[in-house]
Amino acid sequence: MKTKLDAITKDTFTFTDARNAGLQVRDLQKLLEQNQIERLSRGRYRRTDAPNSDLNLVEITTRAPLATICLTSALSRYDLIDAIPDKLDIALPRNTRHPKTTAAVHWHSFDKPTFTLERHEEPIDGSDLTIGIYSPERSIIDAFRLRGYVGYEIATEALRNWLRLRGSRPAKLINIARQIPRSEAPLRTALEFLT
Repeated sequence: MKTKLDAITKDTFTFTDARNAGLQVRDLQKLLEQNQIERLSRGRYRRTDAPNSDLNLVEITTRAPLATICLTSALSRYDLIDAIPDKLDIALPRNTRHPKTTAAVHWHSFDKPTFTLERHEEPIDGSDLTIGIYSPERSIIDAFRLRGYVGYEIATEALRNWLRLRGSRPAKLINIARQIPRSEAPLRTALEFLT
């Protein structure tokens, strides 16, 4: 038997998506009461029969579509560091509002001209959404640039592991670092020490 929920084709959807599918406010309230959907945030919902997903990433990307995993969170995802961050490091373009989330997030503001450099979209497992993430190379460069925040040892560990696992292509790192202010000099020093 076809239900109101069948009109929704996405696992995660907005109030506008529901309205476009023909659902009314009372339909959403009934689906919530029947535990067929759950409220992620104001105006954002998720089907309860959807596959398991990282709800923190789902919440972040639905509240901030340009959200990008960066620094220690990205380095950890690429297995370049052993540390497991207690909060997600998420970057947004400078002068973009950092939304409130239930997820533990440390928001960062990156310059607009370099924000998209080495950024790509990655699917969020168990969902139909994606979230931005910086490449391993960009994440290493940002770790050196922001070594006062992440710690010099994190940046060095990531670089050492990258050189070992990904092959020795320091020229690529230097080319990217030239495009990001305050990152080339500390990176060159570390490369000279490690190679």
